[in-house]
Amino acid sequence: MSEQDVFMQGPSGSVAAQETLELMRLHGVPATGANYNVWLTYRLARNPALREALETRISSGERFTAEFNADLYDRFFTGMGASAQIVLAGEQIARDLGQVVAFLKQAEEKSDDYGRALESAATDLNRSVSPDQLRQVVSSLAAATLDMANHNQQLNSQLQKATTEITTLRTSLESVRVESLTDSLTGLSNRRMFDETLRMRIEEAKQQRTELCLLMCDIDHFKRFNDTWGHYTGDQILRFLASALQSHARPDHLVARYGGEEFALVMPRVNLKVAAQVAEVLRAAIQAKRLRRRSTNEDLGQVTVSIGIARLQSGDTPQGLVERADACLYASKRNGRNQVTTDATPVLYVA
Repeated sequence: MSEQDVFMQGPSGSVAAQETLELMRLHGVPATGANYNVWLTYRLARNPALREALETRISSGERFTAEFNADLYDRFFTGMGASAQIVLAGEQIARDLGQVVAFLKQAEEKSDDYGRALESAATDLNRSVSPDQLRQVVSSLAAATLDMANHNQQLNSQLQKATTEITTLRTSLESVRVESLTDSLTGLSNRRMFDETLRMRIEEAKQQRTELCLLMCDIDHFKRFNDTWGHYTGDQILRFLASALQSHARPDHLVARYGGEEFALVMPRVNLKVAAQVAEVLRAAIQAKRLRRRSTNEDLGQVTVSIGIARLQSGDTPQGLVERADACLYASKRNGRNQVTTDATPVLYVA
């Protein structure tokens, strides 16, 4: 039993539970199981990163939308849930294989018994036997053969059952893996997948001595869209940007939702000049698109993005590359938005 479980079962547990529900009510958060896990952890101050994320949202005055709540749970709890499901599936597979091994051992013993029965029958038949003894040998041999056939049938049935169960579990595990690495709103890779892929691509680029660029993209004045049109429309804009990024990415690129309205594109084997050209085409395509609100068909106006690109340099860590790309992104913001800045752009270093 965890320390938190012990606490919740004690006299202070009911108070903490009531205070958690009150906090959720105060901030307009539905009392779902996932939301309750998030806010109870916040109330108990057990996760500094989660606490910071919630308090940043509270201080900004923004609503706790269904999408934001789901993102919180994905970031801080989904990985744990996926791990638990993987452990359970592993245990089930181990049990299935254990049953198969036990049955195979029985089959080996049965096979030995059958071999001995055949050897005994052959010995008896090589001697002079009476008709009664012959009938007894044949009867014994028939019984042993039938017993072996029945056991083989049971073994085959057990193997088929185990194969089906293991195949189902493998499918389930693949689904868990995909869900744990996917952003639920946009269908893009999530932050966890981004971190893993960027680390892998940096190692690959260093080993193969190839180029690697990281593009960071942010929707300009996104809060204004949310405040004017509501969060449902804001979600529509996020999905639009996700689709635009995917349409401009190569098959070996990774498009990810980095967080909030910020997106990332990991571009292996692409130099800075080509990355900047792709970014400019992307920026222009987004600017040229006129979005309409789905529910009312109202014109949402022009959506633009600011983009920053950093090229992998010798000695770069994933964090260092992200920080440079982010710095380029915010240079685009400071210099008027709706533009592309690379870490080779001189204006980046102007105060």
